Amino acid sequence: MPSEEGDVWRWELPTVHDASRVRMDLRARLAHPSLASRSTEDAREGLLLVFEELSSNALRHGGGSVVALIVALPTGWLIVLTDGAPESPPQPAVDRDPAYGGMGLPMVAQLSIDYGWCSEPGRKHVWARLPSGFSSAEALPRPRSSSGPAA
Repeated sequence: MPSEEGDVWRWELPTVHDASRVRMDLRARLAHPSLASRSTEDAREGLLLVFEELSSNALRHGGGSVVALIVALPTGWLIVLTDGAPESPPQPAVDRDPAYGGMGLPMVAQLSIDYGWCSEPGRKHVWARLPSGFSSAEALPRPRSSSGPAA
């Protein structure tokens, strides 16, 4: 599982209703000017969508206590959902009518730079690394040009 340094946000999700509450909290955090200026609206919406998919999968198929962890990075986010079903790997739907669901993991893969899962005794971790929407050069502050005379 990737290890990244940044601002860490953590929530416990005992029920599906808690996932809705956390999604609203996450949306409010992403609207903060310091984060909004470091990411595009599409990237923030992508993070919310990935959170919704991974949290609902963890709550429906994982079992045990579900924990959501998001690390805000200068270039995007790392999202990790942990549940109590290490013996139950994430399984994308294959050859299923999209009307019956199961399209969440392929969508997470499409929105992510990188993604995966791992397990340890008693816990499974499903993670995705998402971009800010800016290229790395755009995310960095640009140097100010000197308007004074050359020395």
